Amino acid sequence: MTRRDAVLKTAALAAATATAVPQSLNWISARDLATKLRKKEVSAREVLEAHLQQIERVNPKVNAIITLVVEKALQRTKELDEAAVKGRFAGVLHGLPIAHKDLVETKGIRTTFGSPIFKDNIPNFNALLIDRIQGAGAITIGKTNTPEFGAGSQTFNKVFGATRNPHDLSKTCGGSSGGAAVSLATGMLPIADGSDMGGSLRNPAAFNGVVGFRVSPGRVPQVPSGSVWSPLSVLGPMGRSVADVALLLSAIAGPDPRYALSIQESGEQFLKPLDRKFKGVRVAWCGAIPGMIFDPRVRQAVNNQRKTIEALGCVVEDATPDFTGADESFRVMRALSFLQSHAAKLKQHRDLLKPTVIEEIERGAKLTAAEIANAEIARSALCARVGQFLSKYEYFILPTVQVLPFDIEQEYSKEIDGQRMRTYIDWMRSCYFITMTGLPAISVPCEQTIGMQIVGRPQADFAVLQLAHAFEAARGPLAHPKV
Repeated sequence: MTRRDAVLKTAALAAATATAVPQSLNWISARDLATKLRKKEVSAREVLEAHLQQIERVNPKVNAIITLVVEKALQRTKELDEAAVKGRFAGVLHGLPIAHKDLVETKGIRTTFGSPIFKDNIPNFNALLIDRIQGAGAITIGKTNTPEFGAGSQTFNKVFGATRNPHDLSKTCGGSSGGAAVSLATGMLPIADGSDMGGSLRNPAAFNGVVGFRVSPGRVPQVPSGSVWSPLSVLGPMGRSVADVALLLSAIAGPDPRYALSIQESGEQFLKPLDRKFKGVRVAWCGAIPGMIFDPRVRQAVNNQRKTIEALGCVVEDATPDFTGADESFRVMRALSFLQSHAAKLKQHRDLLKPTVIEEIERGAKLTAAEIANAEIARSALCARVGQFLSKYEYFILPTVQVLPFDIEQEYSKEIDGQRMRTYIDWMRSCYFITMTGLPAISVPCEQTIGMQIVGRPQADFAVLQLAHAFEAARGPLAHPKV
């Protein structure tokens, strides 16, 4: 089904629906919505219809949801509502609609990876992530847009086109989980899944005023995966609030014997209350980082939140980890990962791949054993230094993204504060430096299109959620985009 067909089908469904659905259902938090569903104050059908109507109204403007499966979703709501009448609920996500990032295999639903190579691909299996989300009671309604194979933090591809920022339709929404972030920001979805190598959960969260959580490697197993030992890419949750992110994480986290890096803890811990006292907790406020330039407006917006963190009781000090080697090692590991995942595609479909994907694969093919070894050595030294740094501080904070959302016709940010960027990922260092530490990091909005990144100790995902939750409450609500 094309995007146009999907929108028309949604319109037809909405027109045929006699039930008056309150639009407020689109802005209730996922946690509160789940509670209402469990108390039978609202039906899964009503929740689905509210979100489909919002998709009909908003999606043509932003192009975030690129495949819809209305019939499948309606059938699932019928099953869930019938079970609820009998007092049976599928799980913590019972009745919540969700669309999955178009990089994740979804059984019976077109999964293109944002590539013309797979424009008609319909998998005959679910990735583990999808099984867990659906098993927890969520209703799959379709797929969200992503750049080709998730390459780059600007969501566009030749199959579906670009996804627009709802705060300013002339700007990018970021990426690569751009469709997911926009769907949340506009009330088209209450929860969304994504993935993150160099910032793909955090960057679009920042650009769209939502929350994106790069969890610890192994927290959410990637099955299938062509590289079960690599900590570079992770799957993770997105939401309009930290509590909603924790709710989704509770359903998707937990070990799997097929994934070597699995953390041996269940996801149930993320259902616990996030409230915590922060008096005396030491926080490092990151200042200048060699090789990393920030738009002054971004730096100022994040610095303005320091007083909010201090008001929570935290002891905030100017301190920055030593990120030596992060840049070089990330570029090597990224190229190697593209070679592992896409070398065969380059041989068979070079004419269908975008230039940056070709560049990454070819760079990966040219890597020497010495370059790979040196990258691993640098990454190990980085992790050791940052680990020592965090023996003094429980958290460190820095801006999520180095720039503001840029023109949607521009593939990447080519200049920051007067300094030219050499490559399409130079402006993403504030995210991918953190990737190389292997630490959990969340982007929580401090303004509508500027995010603050909270980084925690190794595998301290719950603690990261706690500080983000406290900050969010102290910051107060932000206005929804008017699209």
